Amino acid sequence: MARIMNVGVQMDHVAGITIAGDSTFAMSLEAQARGYRLFHYTPDELSLCDGKVYATVQQMTLRDVKGDHFTLGEPERVDLSTMDVILLRQDPPFDMAYITSTHLLERLHPKTLVVNDPAWVRNSPEKIFVTEFPDLMPKTLISRDVDEIARFRQEMGDIILKPLYGNGGAGVFHSTRDDRNFSSLLEMFGQMFREPFIAQQYLPAVRKGDKRILLVDGEAVGAINRVPAEHDARSNMHVGGRAEATELTAREKEICARIGPALKERGFLFVGIDVIGDYLTEINVTSPTGIREVKKFGGADVASLLWDAIERKRR
Repeated sequence: MARIMNVGVQMDHVAGITIAGDSTFAMSLEAQARGYRLFHYTPDELSLCDGKVYATVQQMTLRDVKGDHFTLGEPERVDLSTMDVILLRQDPPFDMAYITSTHLLERLHPKTLVVNDPAWVRNSPEKIFVTEFPDLMPKTLISRDVDEIARFRQEMGDIILKPLYGNGGAGVFHSTRDDRNFSSLLEMFGQMFREPFIAQQYLPAVRKGDKRILLVDGEAVGAINRVPAEHDARSNMHVGGRAEATELTAREKEICARIGPALKERGFLFVGIDVIGDYLTEINVTSPTGIREVKKFGGADVASLLWDAIERKRR
């Protein structure tokens, strides 16, 4: 009889998630359906001592019921090497706390399979990793030099300015060539962030949608289109973007074929990329979302495909 697999889920606390659109919840539900034991913990419960990585975990049972979606058992300190799989799924910001957690989890991987590979998550920041494919991207500048950014805006006209390590549409601004708030915006960014900023050519095609494409082990398995609200430059669904069914274009298939080998090489079993028009804008490797939306609109059961890939990798 096969041994039951133990799955650690490193995430923001399960009590705070919105289950209708949460990919970690979808992954965990599928694991539970396969008979695996789930163990919940948050990143601040990680510890390293004498070369072993510990966490205070709680066994987790999930239900797809709004307002009554989880039960947690009693807290227990465990050596995480006793887990078969760990899902690295807390949301950014991708800060030193996040990076430190990847260093700790790297002590476990690959004997305990961490999804995604923590060393490559650390070494592939989402808005920097994508610059390895410059011919697939819109014109992009990474800098905190005010003069460089001003020159870039003058050349491009409309630009998008955003934090280099932000997520979820936070701090994303659309600035036009004659925007009189531009200097104040750069001052604000300079006060808020020590890192460079990212300035990107504005793509008018975003009004038709920012497509999220999900890839499992380097292969495209599903997509949704996210259309921004009328008065917002951002398409993220939690800030008012609208999800709609979509199909992959020939250009999007080309993009996936180009980046797929790099994803497989780095052990990225689950990735979400963002495509606007004909351009790749981000490669999301930390905690990409979209699983439930793809299935809702009649697409693949991405969570099931992911666990198939995880099981193959463990074998």
